[in-house]
Order: sequence, then structure tokens, then C-alpha cells
Amino acid sequence: MQIKFNYWLGQSASSSINRFEQWFSNPTTIQLLVVVVGVLLIAIVVRIFRQILTRKIKDSDMRYKVRKLISFASYILMVLFVTLVFNDRLGRLSVTFGVIGAGVAFALQEVIASLAGWVAISLGQFYKPGDRVQLGGIKGDVIDISILRTTLMECGEWVEADLYNGRIVRIANSFVFKEPVFNYSADFPFLWDEIVLPIKYGSDYHLARKILNKAANDVMGEYVPQAQSKWEQMVDKYLIEDAQIEPMVTLSATDNWIEFTVRYVVEYKRRRAKKDQLFTHILDDLEATEGRVTLASATFHLVETPTFNVHLSDQN
Repeated sequence: MQIKFNYWLGQSASSSINRFEQWFSNPTTIQLLVVVVGVLLIAIVVRIFRQILTRKIKDSDMRYKVRKLISFASYILMVLFVTLVFNDRLGRLSVTFGVIGAGVAFALQEVIASLAGWVAISLGQFYKPGDRVQLGGIKGDVIDISILRTTLMECGEWVEADLYNGRIVRIANSFVFKEPVFNYSADFPFLWDEIVLPIKYGSDYHLARKILNKAANDVMGEYVPQAQSKWEQMVDKYLIEDAQIEPMVTLSATDNWIEFTVRYVVEYKRRRAKKDQLFTHILDDLEATEGRVTLASATFHLVETPTFNVHLSDQN
């Protein structure tokens, strides 16, 4: 019995060794092992190189671009390595890959559209990290652009003006082919904004215009030279008319008051803060006129209730 068991054990071990030798003698197995080892080595080397290089770059924008470029280059290296390893089999597998590729393309059409969107974003200058955009009805600052998705730090919603609300939104890159892309900071990183002030009839509206002009130039005048330079570049680059960059005050008369509109250019991230400064400046200047210019209001003050005379008649 012991002899039979030893014989069976020897046969089993011999069979396992033979299968192991056959498995490793298969060229496909060797190629798969080479691919696994090679891809791991590329990933490790790229990771180390990226960490070393990004530590030496102080500028955050440049560090982000270098990190993305290295990651993309690593993917290209891996694909090239796999192609070189299986170079002798690609011809025989082309038909099979074609059929499989057609099925995959149909099943992953949204992914492919997002990949095409990433190429369009990268080459077409739709936007870049740091830009403020509106995609698919969502407004925010671009904080990351990956192969499939764009990540935004959202602005607005339940928060007034252009302040962050704390939500991070990821949007498929395919949106650039489906909906308009609003960029607040691409070639012209400024916005036209305006405020409306009602002035009471009987006020000195000439003085009011001077006060509003002075306040607008004092608060927003710092942006005029920069905006003028950027706008001249826009005129040279696009088929666009010239525009007035300096603050402008216009007047219109309504049934209730004289309405002044102050229009000005402001840096896109400073709109709310600058509007606060402008309103404060205007209110201080209006108060200093000692009643010559006063704001109008639609508030009603009920001083006295009228007397009601009620007459009751006897219907009988």
C-alpha cells in the first residue's frame, strides 16, 4: 500500500511539473508575465519621478500641468510597451479586435465621447484649470480636468453672488459637444456689471451724476488699464466691435423716480466685493450732500386712517 501511495505521489508530482513546464513554455504566458512586470515597473518609475519633480516646482499651476503630463505620458508608455510585446500576434488578432472593438464602442459610446471631449478641451482651449465656467447649467471654478471628467468647485445655488457653496461637481467631458460652454475668464477675465439707483424727483440730478461717476472711477478705475489692454487683444483676435471700458452712468425718468444705471468693468472673481465698496462709497457721498440728492423709495407710510361713514337702511 505504501508503495502504491509513493508511486501515485510521484506520478502526481511529475504531472504537476510537466503542466508547469508546459505552461511556462507557452509564449503567450511569457508575454503576459513580461507585460505585467513591465507595466508595474513603468508605474513605479513614473510615480517616483513625478514625486521628485513636483516637489521641486513651487508654482501650483505649473505643478498641476506637469503632474498631468507625466501621468498621460505613463499611459502612452504602457500602451507602447504592450504593443511591442504582442507585436507578433497583432496581425492575427486584428479581426478579433475589430469585432470586439465595435461592440465596446457601442457599449461605451458615452465614455468615448468624454474622451473626445477631453481632446477637444485640451486642443481647442475651451477652458483650463483655474477658469470660471458654466457647464450643463452648473457654474464654478475648474479644479481638475481628467480624461473623462471635469471637476468644478461650484458657485451659487443657495449661496448668493459668485461665492463657493462647498460642493464639488464632476461633469462628463462629453458636455462640450452637447451644450454651450460659458467661460468667464478665458481671453477677457473681466465682466461688465451694473447697479441701479433710484433718485427722488427734486434732487440735483446733475450732482447725482457727478457723484456716481466719481464713485465708479474711484472703486473700479483700477481695472480700466488692464481691461483695455485685454479688450484690444480681443478686437485683434476676433471679429468684434470695440466697447467702452471706462465706467458709464446713464439716466432714465420713470413714473416714481429718476433712475441712474452705473455700468462698469470688474474682475470676474471680485464682483461682489467691489459692488459692496461701490455702494458704500455712493451712500457716503450722497449723505454728504445734506439732502441735495436723496434716494427714492417705494415704501408707504400710513400716517392716519380715514374715517368710514356707514349708513344702514331698514329693508323692511
